This record gives sequence, C-alpha cells and structure tokens, in this order.
Amino acid sequence: MRARNWFPAAIPGRTVVLRPHTGRNLPAFKRWYGDPEVARLTRYQEGPMPADEVERFFEARVAGVSSLALAIHLADTDRLIGTCAFSQLDGDNGSALFHITIGEPDCWGRGYGSEATALMLEHAFGALGLHRVALAVFEYNERALRAYRKVGFCVEGRSREAIWRGGRFWDEIMMSILEDDWRAGRERALGLAPAVEQSC
Repeated sequence: MRARNWFPAAIPGRTVVLRPHTGRNLPAFKRWYGDPEVARLTRYQEGPMPADEVERFFEARVAGVSSLALAIHLADTDRLIGTCAFSQLDGDNGSALFHITIGEPDCWGRGYGSEATALMLEHAFGALGLHRVALAVFEYNERALRAYRKVGFCVEGRSREAIWRGGRFWDEIMMSILEDDWRAGRERALGLAPAVEQSC
C-alpha cells in the first residue's frame, strides 16, 4: 500500500470537496450526532450520542491519525455538510473500512454522499493503492444501500437480526468493493458516464 498523499490537502469533485477536519468542525459533529435520525442511521446504541462522547470520538477518530477522516463541503458555497473516513487500515493486505455521514438533513438524497464516496474510492485505489474497501450498513438504511451500490459496492454478507430499531430486529449488511470492481465502474461512479446500480 502506497503511503504518499495519505492525508490529502483536498479532494475536489463536481459538487463536493473533501478536506481535512479542523477543530472548528466539532460543533457540527455535536449537532449531527445529537440528531435522533442521524443516530438511528449510524449508531448501534439507541438514541443520540452524548456531547462528551462526541468530543472523545472527534478527538480520537476525526482529528487523530489512526484513521483518514475528511470533511465534506459543498463545492460552490464551502458549506460543511458531512464527514467520511477510512478506518482499520491494513497496509499488509491493502484494505480499509469506509464510513460516511451526511449530517445536514436538507442535503440527503441529493447525490452528495455518492460523490463523496466515489472521491474516497478514487483516492483509495489510486493514491493509496488499496485492494479492498468494506463497510457495514443497517438494512433499513435504504438510501445508503442505493448510494453504495451506485458506486460499485457489492453485498457480501449479513449479520442476521443484529440491531433492534423501531420495535423489531434488522440485519446489518456487509458490503465491499475491490480495486477491479472500481476500475470497471470508475467512470460511472465519478459521473463521467451514465450511472447504473451494481447487480451483485
């Protein structure tokens, strides 16, 4: 796995640009992860994340060097709308776990998350030389499932009835994308060709 450009100064896209987080982003994190709907889509625990827990998370996982966390800004206004990251980086095997949260509800369903994910995958398989990127998503998060399939992720397994939400159990779905998958669908994922969902 190549180490160069591990923490890029910026990854520009058509509608979003990814940049390293600064301490000024902490209040947005508190607001996002204090939102019950964001918590329902991102947390294993019931309810929003307490403010002190958000602070510890931000310090360790966002501002720290153990993961590659980038802020998602709108390209035209520079508005901060979310965060994305690679964690559990395994240089020996060229793999990482991907995470993304679009924290601003008025930005949901507008393609910003799909583009940010595609930009991160381009960085992963290009600059970093990774072989595999994986993620986990709750079964009821249909918007995220569509976005991940759109950029080339395939379902590879599930933890049956792993999370309790809304009075019932739901599966946690494991997805991944390999470098060859990315190369095959890269132009579609980056908006350079008509988009189609993966059939796998």
